[in-house]
Amino acid sequence: MILKPNRVIKQILGKNKMSNIVAIVGRPNVGKSTLFNRLTQSRDAIIHESSGVTRDRHYGVSNWNGIDFSVIDTGGYVTNSDDIFEEEIRKQAILAIDEADVIVFLVDVLSGITDLDDSIAAILRKSNKKIFLVVNKVDNNERLYDANVFYGLGLGDLYSVSSINGSGTGDLLDKIVEVLPNKTEAEDDDIPKFTIVGRPNVGKSSLINTFVGEQRNIVTPVSGTTRDSIHTRYNKFGHDFILVDTAGLRKKGKVSENIEFYSVMRSIRAIENSDVCMLLLDATRGIESQDVNVFHLIEKNRKGVVILVNKWDLVDKETNSTKLYEQKIREKIAPFSDVPIIFTSALTKQRVFKALETAIEVYENRKRKIQTSKLNEYMLAVIEANHPPAVKGKYVKIKYVTQLPTKSPQFAFYCNLPQYVKDAYKRYLENKLRNEYNFTGVPVQVYMRKK
Repeated sequence: MILKPNRVIKQILGKNKMSNIVAIVGRPNVGKSTLFNRLTQSRDAIIHESSGVTRDRHYGVSNWNGIDFSVIDTGGYVTNSDDIFEEEIRKQAILAIDEADVIVFLVDVLSGITDLDDSIAAILRKSNKKIFLVVNKVDNNERLYDANVFYGLGLGDLYSVSSINGSGTGDLLDKIVEVLPNKTEAEDDDIPKFTIVGRPNVGKSSLINTFVGEQRNIVTPVSGTTRDSIHTRYNKFGHDFILVDTAGLRKKGKVSENIEFYSVMRSIRAIENSDVCMLLLDATRGIESQDVNVFHLIEKNRKGVVILVNKWDLVDKETNSTKLYEQKIREKIAPFSDVPIIFTSALTKQRVFKALETAIEVYENRKRKIQTSKLNEYMLAVIEANHPPAVKGKYVKIKYVTQLPTKSPQFAFYCNLPQYVKDAYKRYLENKLRNEYNFTGVPVQVYMRKK
């Protein structure tokens, strides 16, 4: 009898849909970052330093009742807390309205309604987006009564929460997921989407122009030329897929124009909606923290990844240069290091089509399905050779494994004591899966579930 994934796993996986975006807006010091961390169940954004690409704006992924959505903390647009500029707050709210599907307007019960709250509320009342007015720091009955003053903002129902201890956030999330748009993939969903990502001015547009054999995208020495995600259909040599050129994801403190927020948001959405991401590095600069952050963003979204080291023709090479360079990259991206690394040059066309071929291979790896009987035959023998360590005198017995019906490879191992299986043993199982089956360039998830 073949077991089906239980409801808990289905909730974890959610639906294969385009990501919705929930933006948290509000004046400084009302607790936006704390609420962000609570909703994403983290202590920082997924792209920690690169969250500064949008002036310390944080980006994360939340899952509630089986529904995934992106969360944006828009708190970074006020740069001087001693001299708050209402114009910057206004721009922040407008950007959130334009790009987000749902807006959480956060206010502080301790300070009551301020002029800035009134200003933001006036903008939000004119929008057609779903607005949640959330009163923060409500952690006792007296403050619950004080929260009623915010009905004066004219935004409808109040949601009283305490971001610091989580009180009320569950009810808020219930309501948010109820109103999220039911986004489905576009009609060309079956066509693979390969997204070129990386820092500004690493050669993303030049690479796409080389792929398609024409000057499709504007290329200049000025970083940030590409402001939007540009889609190009590639239909040559028996291949058919979509190439997406994205705006460069910048380092902390480097973004000063409002249009950059659009660029970064659309780059993030392009990653979320892609099948394989081609992460472009500048060979003359090496792999930097910004590159690592983008890599982990790709991994977090369970996308295939190929690392392309561009401008390799500009590097002075010695014996083993390629090998040493590759080793440094794998050390930085560990523990997920089963990733193809291609050394290219968009200018000389060195190995650029090898990069495309590799991306197609990774796409096929991401779709790979393993027959359940063969999977159990192999993995149960692996488990028998090395059982999970006993915890508190109790032994974990894994009886069955199945691949889940998802777009990326994910496996459920059914056992008697799933809570006692540590991450180290999950990595052991993942490595054994990689040894037997080709999942190069693809994140693999391992779930332990009660049989």
